[in-house]
Amino acid sequence: MKRAALVSGAILYALSSAALARGVSPYLPLNLEPEIEHQIERVLILAGKPVMSRPIAAATVLDALPKACKIDPLLCSQVQRYLSRYMHKAGIAHASVEGATSSGTGSGSIAPNRYGMAQNSHWDASAVLYLQPSDYLLVDLGAVAYEGRTNYTGSMVSMGWEWAQLDLGFRPHWFSPFTDSSMLMSTEAPTKPSVTLSNYTPLTSLGFSYQIFGSRMTKSDHIVWQDGYTSGEPSLGGLQVTIEPASGWSLSLNRVVQFGGGARGSGSFSQLLKALINPSKYSNTPATNADAANQEGSITSSFLFPGRVPFAVYVEYAGEDTSRGRNYLLGNTALSWGISFPRLFKRFDFTLELTEWQNEWYVNSIYNDGLTNYGLVVGNWFGDQRVFNDIVGGRSAMARLGWDPWFGGRAEVRFRTLENQTYGAIAYQHFHELTLNYSRPWKGVVIGGEFDSGKDVFGGNYNRLAAFMRFGDTSPDRGCGDCDGETPTSDPRNQLLVDAGVHALRVRTDLTETTPKTYGPTTAGVHLGLGARRAVSDHTDLGARVEYDDLDGTNLLGVRIIDYRYRFKNPLAIVAFLGAARYDLATPAYGFYYGLGLQWRDVLPHVDVGVEARYYDSVARDHVLPSDPHTTRPDSFYDISGAVLSLTYHF
Repeated sequence: MKRAALVSGAILYALSSAALARGVSPYLPLNLEPEIEHQIERVLILAGKPVMSRPIAAATVLDALPKACKIDPLLCSQVQRYLSRYMHKAGIAHASVEGATSSGTGSGSIAPNRYGMAQNSHWDASAVLYLQPSDYLLVDLGAVAYEGRTNYTGSMVSMGWEWAQLDLGFRPHWFSPFTDSSMLMSTEAPTKPSVTLSNYTPLTSLGFSYQIFGSRMTKSDHIVWQDGYTSGEPSLGGLQVTIEPASGWSLSLNRVVQFGGGARGSGSFSQLLKALINPSKYSNTPATNADAANQEGSITSSFLFPGRVPFAVYVEYAGEDTSRGRNYLLGNTALSWGISFPRLFKRFDFTLELTEWQNEWYVNSIYNDGLTNYGLVVGNWFGDQRVFNDIVGGRSAMARLGWDPWFGGRAEVRFRTLENQTYGAIAYQHFHELTLNYSRPWKGVVIGGEFDSGKDVFGGNYNRLAAFMRFGDTSPDRGCGDCDGETPTSDPRNQLLVDAGVHALRVRTDLTETTPKTYGPTTAGVHLGLGARRAVSDHTDLGARVEYDDLDGTNLLGVRIIDYRYRFKNPLAIVAFLGAARYDLATPAYGFYYGLGLQWRDVLPHVDVGVEARYYDSVARDHVLPSDPHTTRPDSFYDISGAVLSLTYHF
């Protein structure tokens, strides 16, 4: 009886909490209206709200507007007017139509992040209609179409509330703070139907958010089973766990798992759970085991720096596999680093994003069609800029400059470049693409044009000229309500940093499983660093940093994912950090690095002195060159340990 009363009380409490909670939120378009999407990203940065996944909930942007309005009223009013379309029981959330002409031998290549559309598509269209009969129920009817394919992206039923929203249907997924690429999940391929559970309002003081989804991939005839192949539709599951313990700083752990299909089974929840709990075991299981899975994982962080010139710095460190049989180590990795300035000289904004990846991405020995839907990778767009199933590594970059001209509208110029490694059998060429875009409101719609010109990795040139029209007027002429246009002020606790010092580091080399491990001498060299940090409490700072060390003539780069400092009442402070390191060998080696340190603050005005102990854990590279040793184990490992003494100038 007592137990029943307790259960009844718990149910009543849950129901009362749900009744007090906000209902479901619609999602904003993802890579369908880039002009307003970039404006929304700017609003969130100005409001100190990191974006760790997409599509973005409209409620998240509404919550961010009051703070952003104080800095940029014009931008704020534009986004407010756009969001007003969602404030009805039914309506049009999005509609766009585009006509285009293209030329060149490379015009058949896939346009990055556009749901599988080729550059030579003469048209594309997309739309989302919605009906919201209740705060806790939302029905969307959507589609994305272009020459050769129609996909029902945006069609879904959403139910629940702010802490648990269930989405059934064609909901896209994007597991990254980056705007131009995502290693695990993106919009490179057409959307498949899925079941997704997530929250858009963070839970607890840690700012906890989650997202879990399951879906079916397109049919594959190349799933290895026993002594041959089986045909079927593999399952795809994904999980993201995010914390935002301090305003303006977020950390996410992400994983996707491909499993089941054909004779391997329908892909049960228990299979997914096994793979998530023990990825090293189930991603390296023989093909005869039905529980074998193809997995990818990543850790991402985003740090927002407020002030007169606010900016966001974000990092994604991803692995195509685990490494050395350890669940916490990522293998065949990729490192991405980005910085975004949402407001430069009042009318400009600028974003720079860089990525480098090792071999084996989106290729698997069991799922021979890899992580693909409709033959297109579900992750970073570089996977479709190569021969199908080629394992080579490479690097890419994207720079985007936005301008809000005095005569109205929005102009953007974007440049992409990509370089595949040359150790493979294919002689790839450098990919490059220049995009010019201009749009402006006109008589209740947005009209604009876009010109793309580039060269693909096979040497084919292409040009594409498009004109588009989008539903809704996003002009900012209605003002921004109670925005007062305050000028951002500088807080002395928010600091930019420059480090200079020396290191003493030693390398242990584990070349193959058949050769003994060797230790090199401890060597001294130059240490440099550049970063930013901000106070998040009376004693605590969080930040971001990029580091360089000259390790006996070889470059050693580090990007801190977590950069923590605790200040005592006296001049002393302790520091702790975790990051991703790049060791510049014949092909790049990657691994985690971490450390602890002690700092004496303001030993001179604006100058701190500190010493740090650090360890680079299993920095790895695969044997992909003819000159590399070729044994059963495909990679070499480098463990680097030592200390750094440095001066830090902060301003």
